[in-house]
Amino acid sequence: MADRRLQVFHTVARLLSFTKAADALHMTQPAVTFQVRQLEEYFNTRLFDRTHNRISLTEAGQRVYGFADQIFRLYDEMEGSVRELTGDISGVLMIGASMTVAEYMLPALLGDFKKQYPEVNIRLKVSNTDGIVSMVEDNEIDLGVVEAPVTNKNLAVELCRADQLVVVVSPEHELASRDQLEVSELLNHPYICREEGSGTREVIHEYLRSAGLSTSELNTVMELGSPEAIKGAVEANMGISVLSRTTLSKELRLGTLTAIPLDPLLERPYSFVHQKQKFRVRAMEELLNFARYYCSTHQSDDL
Repeated sequence: MADRRLQVFHTVARLLSFTKAADALHMTQPAVTFQVRQLEEYFNTRLFDRTHNRISLTEAGQRVYGFADQIFRLYDEMEGSVRELTGDISGVLMIGASMTVAEYMLPALLGDFKKQYPEVNIRLKVSNTDGIVSMVEDNEIDLGVVEAPVTNKNLAVELCRADQLVVVVSPEHELASRDQLEVSELLNHPYICREEGSGTREVIHEYLRSAGLSTSELNTVMELGSPEAIKGAVEANMGISVLSRTTLSKELRLGTLTAIPLDPLLERPYSFVHQKQKFRVRAMEELLNFARYYCSTHQSDDL
C-alpha cells in the first residue's frame, strides 16, 4: 500500500475537508481526491460519505483512520529514535503563534535556533489564540505559542514568561501625562479593541470582569485585527487602546505613542502549548528546551 495514499486519506479524515487537506499538503484538490479514490479502490469500499458539500467517515473509514493514526505515530517514533541514536537534529517543525507573538517575539528566538540547528526547517502559521489552540488539538502544528490562558486540559501548557499590557494613547491625548490609569477610567474614552478570538481581547475582558466592570460599558469605536492597525489608529488620536508593551518599543522610542501602566497591573502569560501524548522528534525537544532557556534569560526583553 502506498504511504502517500494513506497520508492523504489521514489528512482529509482529520480535517474532514478535501479543500483544507489540499492546502495542508500543498496539493491540488483533484490530486487529493484521486489519492483517496485509489485507497477506496484498494479496500473496495467507500471511506467517506459525501452529502451536501460535507463529508464524514464511513465505518470502514473510521477503522482505516484509527490504524493510520497509529501507523504515523509509529513512523514519528521510529524517525525520532533513529535520529536520537545518530545525533542528527533535522526535519520540519510546524509552529503556530498568535499575531503578537509571531510579529514581535518569535523572530529573534527562531533566528537564533536556526543558527544552532540549520538542518531544522520551521514553518510558522499565524492565527489568534483560539485558532492556534484548535490547530494543536487537530495535530496541524507541533507547537503553539499563545498569549491567553488555555482551558483544554488535554493539552500540555508551559508558561514561558509574563507580558505586561498597558494603555496606549497619542502624545496629544489628555491622558498622555498620566503615570498610571485606574481600570475604571478606560470606560471614559473612545476605545479601540482587537477582533473576536484575540488573546489580547480575551485577557482585557477578563481583567475588566475581575474589577467588577462589564465589557459592554467600554465605548468601543473600532475593532481591528492587528496591533499595527490599532497603533496607527491610536497615533491618529482616534481613541485609546490596551496593548502588549512588547509591541511598542519602536513607537515609544520615537515618541509617537505613550504607554501608561494600569492600576492594578495587567499581565498575561505567554505559553507553549502542545499535545501531551504525541511523540516528539528530537528537533521538537531541542526547540522546546531552547525556547525554555530563552524565556528564562530574556524575561524583560523580546523573546
